[in-house]
Amino acid sequence: MSSVPDDEIYSIMFSSFKHPVRRKILRMLDSKPMTFMELVEALGISTPNLTYHLESLGELLSKLDNGAYKLSAFGQASISALKGVEDVHGTEPRRRRFALTWRAAFGVLLIVILLLAGFSAMQHSKNNQLLETQQILYAENQQLKSWGMGTDKVANFLHNVVHIDTRNYTIALLSNNLYWRTDFGGLSEEEAVYSLKGPDSNLNVMFRFRNNHFSRYELTMIESSPIFTQNEPNNLILNAHMILTSYQAYSNHEYLTDMLNLLSQVSSTQSTTITEGNMKLSITISGTSAELSWMFTENGIDYQTKGLQMTFQYNILTTMTDSYYLFQKGSSTISITQEQAIGIAEDYVKTMSYIIEGQSVSDFKTTSPPLSIQMVPHVRGGSVELYPYWYIELNLDKIYSGGLTIVSIGIYADTGQVADAQLHRGSIEL
Repeated sequence: MSSVPDDEIYSIMFSSFKHPVRRKILRMLDSKPMTFMELVEALGISTPNLTYHLESLGELLSKLDNGAYKLSAFGQASISALKGVEDVHGTEPRRRRFALTWRAAFGVLLIVILLLAGFSAMQHSKNNQLLETQQILYAENQQLKSWGMGTDKVANFLHNVVHIDTRNYTIALLSNNLYWRTDFGGLSEEEAVYSLKGPDSNLNVMFRFRNNHFSRYELTMIESSPIFTQNEPNNLILNAHMILTSYQAYSNHEYLTDMLNLLSQVSSTQSTTITEGNMKLSITISGTSAELSWMFTENGIDYQTKGLQMTFQYNILTTMTDSYYLFQKGSSTISITQEQAIGIAEDYVKTMSYIIEGQSVSDFKTTSPPLSIQMVPHVRGGSVELYPYWYIELNLDKIYSGGLTIVSIGIYADTGQVADAQLHRGSIEL
């Protein structure tokens, strides 16, 4: 039963005892539950009259699933008190009736006090449950803050950078994980996924922070598009410029000024590439999708990892990644040419062994020419410094179990060291 003020409890009880019809209803329901029409027939009163009395009994009654009325716990205690008073009046001599009536009244009052104590205990239990829930949420929030991805950072990014109107959503934390990236010098990497549910829009957003700094935002539109705090520009370039400007205010990094200057030089929404100093902007448009990528560049080497990327679908930002602040240029020296790198890769494949479905396989052979070769600077030695790195894909001369037909080899271009080798599935499958 819901919590009822003390004055209302007294009012309900004594108004129920006062009217003979209501006392009769209480006695009848004390024997068994009854439907509305059974009560009408038993009492011989009109349906509007019965409705009035049932409403007056209020918290003394409850309804079963079949619609029948029964006494609530409050009603059962009240009828017990009523019986006590009636028993005293019917059995004691008149000379003692006055004194015993007060004893009976005291008994009623005692029952009411016990009821109130019970209601208070129920309310106390509910308050304890609420307090426990609040403590859990507080602990989760403190955990988030202790790891660096405070809820204020997430809310600030959603509202002020991508301009999602969070007031229209119920937001819940779905998952939160913390990692230590030994390959990046032992930095902390935290990922959290939030659910945003609104009346006409249902979204999931993923955030990644590295060393307490924003690293990645990813939007999944489960139902409809986001509700924004303002009208988004219809022009892709203007929209990207507005988001990047907001992100500059959010993070306060100087390199974003150079990125904004490059973007300001773009006059039309089409694929293009612009380079100025050590900053390069590449824009790729394909149908309803668009990708904007800023990166550090030096001596003809594009350090894609040291960059900032935005992806749009239907002019809505779906992903944004910033690693420009984190990674550093380790070297721009290329001692190994493309041709030399291909030779190193082909020779390495001949001597390598690889575990395929639990079995060690060797004696691999490749075909020429290579599928692809790219310069993709890569970290080395568990640091965040980037070094020139050839990434080469070669075709194997046969298909291995699981449809593996391609081998990729990673070679540092300044030393010729093979850093990685992986087998992949190709377009032909078993």
